[in-house]
Amino acid sequence: MAVTIVLGAQWGDEGKGKIIDCLSDTSDLVVRFHGGNNAGHTVVNKYGKFPMHLIPSGIFNKRAKSIIGNGVILDLEVLVNEIKLLEKSGIKLKDRLLISPRCHVIMPYHKLLDRLYEEAKGKAKTGTTGKGIGPTYADKVSYNGIRLADFINKKVFRQKLNTQLLIKNKILVALGEKPLKAFAIEKDLYKFFNKIKPFITEVFPIIHKELNANKEVLVEGAHGMFLDNDWGTYPFVTGSNVVSGAVTAGAGIPPQKIKKVIGITKAYTTRVGAGPFPTELFDKYGDLLVEKGHEFGTTTGRRRRTGWFDAEIIRFAAKINGLTDITVTKLDILDGFKEVKICTHYLLNGKKVSYEDGDANFLTKVKPIYKVMPGWIKTTKGITKFKDLPINAKKYLEEIKKQTGVKINFVSTGQDRKDIITL
Repeated sequence: MAVTIVLGAQWGDEGKGKIIDCLSDTSDLVVRFHGGNNAGHTVVNKYGKFPMHLIPSGIFNKRAKSIIGNGVILDLEVLVNEIKLLEKSGIKLKDRLLISPRCHVIMPYHKLLDRLYEEAKGKAKTGTTGKGIGPTYADKVSYNGIRLADFINKKVFRQKLNTQLLIKNKILVALGEKPLKAFAIEKDLYKFFNKIKPFITEVFPIIHKELNANKEVLVEGAHGMFLDNDWGTYPFVTGSNVVSGAVTAGAGIPPQKIKKVIGITKAYTTRVGAGPFPTELFDKYGDLLVEKGHEFGTTTGRRRRTGWFDAEIIRFAAKINGLTDITVTKLDILDGFKEVKICTHYLLNGKKVSYEDGDANFLTKVKPIYKVMPGWIKTTKGITKFKDLPINAKKYLEEIKKQTGVKINFVSTGQDRKDIITL
C-alpha cells in the first residue's frame, strides 16, 4: 500500500484519464496536485463519456474519495459545470469530492491578460490555452493571488479584489481593454462559490490519515512532463510543475511515501500549441495519425501536431521523475502502417546530444535518428492479452522498453475502459 503517481511522459494528451480511471478501482484516494482546467482527461466508462478538466478522473470509483489539492488553480464556473455533469450522470459527490481551501482562483482579469499578452507577443506568442493559467500562477508567486479561503469572508475577499483591480485595470487599459468592476466580479463568482462551498475542507489531515493507515493513494498528473515550468521546453510550457517531486508542494505528500511513478506515453508523439517537437511529421503519415487518432485537444479543440515515438524524451522523463513503469496508449492507431519509427537519439552538428543539453531553441536544431521497424496489418483494437498482438506490434513494444529502459505495465488498445493489456 503506497502512493502511485500517474504522469504524462510527453507533451500531454497521452490518455492519462483512462489509466487513472482503471487504477482508481483499487485506490482509496485520488488526488490532483497541479494545473487547472487547461488539462483535459477523457474518460469513457459505463456512465458515459466525460471530458474531465478539474475533478480527478478517479471520481467514478464509488469507494474512493477524490481530492483537488492546493496546487490546483480553479475556474469556478468550469468546476460547477463539471459537478453538474457528474451529478446528472448519477455520480454522488457528497463526502467524496474534497477541495482544498488553499487553491488559487482564476479571476476574470487573468483570462483577459492571458489573451492580451499573447496578442502583444505577435508571432512570438507561446500558444497558451487562453484560460488564464499563466497569469494566475504569476499572481500566486508574486503574492497577488486570491484563494478559495479568501471567499469565506466577504470583507477579506472584497479588500483583496479591490487591491488587485487597482493594479490589473491599469494594465488592461494600457493594453486596450476596458477596466473591470469589482461588484460584477463579486456577484458572478459568489454565485459559483456558493455551489462548491460544501466540498471545501482542509485536505492535508485527510491525506495523511490515509497514508498512515497504509491506504492506496493515487496521484493524478494533469499535463505532460515536457510542459513542466522548469524542466519542459520553456517558454512553451504550462504555469505549474508537472514532475513527480511537485506532489509535496501541490498536495502535501512527503517524498518517502511515493512508491510507484507511472509515465503515460502514446505509441507515437503529439503536441498542441507552439514549441519544439523533434520528431514532428509534416507528411501524409502525420495527417494519418491526426485522422486515425482523432488528435484534437480535449480542452481547446485544437489540432494536435503529430510525430514518431521519441525515446530520448522518455528517457529524460524516466530519470527526472523516477519512472517505475510506462503505459503505452493508442497502439491501435498504428494499425495498418507499413513501417513505424522510434527516435533513438538526437544529433547536432554530427554529435550525439541529449534532451537536457540545451533549451527550446536547441531542440529546434537537433536531428532525430530513427530505428525503422516493420508495421503490422492485423488490428490491435480491443486486444486484451499480449500474446494476441501481431508479432510486429510485440517487437515494437519490446523496442520501446529497450530504448527507454523502463518496463511497460499497461498497453491501451482502444478508447474504451476494457481495451487494455496488463503486463
